[in-house]
Amino acid sequence: MTESNDAHTLRESADVVVLGAGPAGLVLGVLLHTAGIDCVILERASRTHVQTRTRAGFLAPNTVRILDRHGLAEGLHSRGSRHGTCEFRTEDGRFRLDYGALGDGGHHHVYPQQNLVTDLLTHYLDIGGRIRFHAEAVVVRDADGAQPYVTTREPDGRPARWSARYVAGCDGRHGAARRSLPPGTVRHHHHDHGVTWLGLLAEAPPSLDAVGYAIHARGFAGHMARTRDVTRYYLQWQRGTPADHWSEQRIWDELDVRMRAEDHGPLRRGGLLERAVFDLTCDVVEPLRHGSLFLAGDAASLLAPAAAKGANLAVLEAEILAEALTGALARGDTTGLDTYSDRCLAHIWRAQEFTGWMTGLLHATSDRDHGAGSFFLAALQRSRLNSLRTSRIHQEWFAENYVGV
Repeated sequence: MTESNDAHTLRESADVVVLGAGPAGLVLGVLLHTAGIDCVILERASRTHVQTRTRAGFLAPNTVRILDRHGLAEGLHSRGSRHGTCEFRTEDGRFRLDYGALGDGGHHHVYPQQNLVTDLLTHYLDIGGRIRFHAEAVVVRDADGAQPYVTTREPDGRPARWSARYVAGCDGRHGAARRSLPPGTVRHHHHDHGVTWLGLLAEAPPSLDAVGYAIHARGFAGHMARTRDVTRYYLQWQRGTPADHWSEQRIWDELDVRMRAEDHGPLRRGGLLERAVFDLTCDVVEPLRHGSLFLAGDAASLLAPAAAKGANLAVLEAEILAEALTGALARGDTTGLDTYSDRCLAHIWRAQEFTGWMTGLLHATSDRDHGAGSFFLAALQRSRLNSLRTSRIHQEWFAENYVGV
C-alpha cells in the first residue's frame, strides 16, 4: 500500500499502538489500559479467527504467576489442569519423571492457548480497551524519530495512519514490525534443527496421564493432553511431505508403533480435527528495540515447539514491556525501555538453549543425517536418555529448565 495524504486517509492516534492480538499483544494491552495508558491493539484477522486459532497449551509457573498478579488467571484455574509428569518411551523401556516434585517444584497448567486468548480479549474489552480487527498493519515509519506512526489497511480497503509515541510489535515473525526494521540495524539469528513434525489434533481422550515422548528408530512421536476429549499428537515427518499424505488409519497405526502401544497399552483413537506440517526452526532478533519500536512474542523470537516456551516468553515479555512503557509515559522514567532488550534476550537465549537440547534428546537423526553420522547421534541420544533416567542431578536440571523461562 502506498502512503496517502489525501482526505480519504483515516487518521488516528494512541500513545502506544500494539500490533497483534496474540498473548503478548493482549497481555500488554490489558496492563497498559489498566495503568491508564492510552493504547490500541491493531489485529489483521477477525475476532473469530483470533479466538479459535490453535496453538500450544502448556503454561509455565511464572506465566501463571504473571496472570494471577494481574487478575487474568480465572479461566485457567477453573477450566485448566495442573500437570507435572513426563513419560519417556524408548527401546530400553519406559520411565517417568515427576518433574513437579523436582527442582523448584514447578508444574505446568494445561490450558489451550485459544482459551487463554479468549479470556484475555474478553477482559480487555470489558475494561474498555480499544481494539481494531481487520486492520492490517503495513509498515512502521519514523521509529527512530520523534513522531512514529503505523500505516494500515482498513477492512474497506482505505488507508489509515496511526500516530503513536511508541509501537509494540507483537505481530509475529512475518508481521509489519519485523518488516519495518531498517537493514543493518539488527542482527537476525536463524537455526534449522533439521527436523519436521506433523502436528495432529485428535478428537480423542488422552491415552496416558502424562506428556508422552516416544523415541523410536522410525522417528519421534509425542502425546500431549489438551482437554478431557481432545489430545495433541506429533509425528516426526519427512520434510516436504504434505500433511494429507497418509490416511487417518495409517497415522494411528504409526502412532501405535512409535509409542509402543503393544507394550504399554493402546491409544484411544478418534477423528483428526487438524493436521499441520512444520519445520523445527528457531530465530532471534537482536536488539528488540529500534527507537520507539519494540518487539515481543514471536516477533522477537521463534522457538521450536519441543519445549513449549513460545507463549510463556510472550507473556513474560509483555509484562516487562508494559512496566517499561508505563514508567516512561506516566513518570518520565525511560530506564525500563533502555534495558528491555537485554532483559528479554537473557530469557530468550536460555529458552533457546534448552529447546535445542530437548530437540536433540527427542530426535536421534535429522532429515539431513545419514550413514555413520546417524549411528553416532543415536548413540549420543541413548546416553542422554539413560542419564536422564538414572541421574538425580540431571533430573533436577531438566525439571528446572523444563518449566522455567
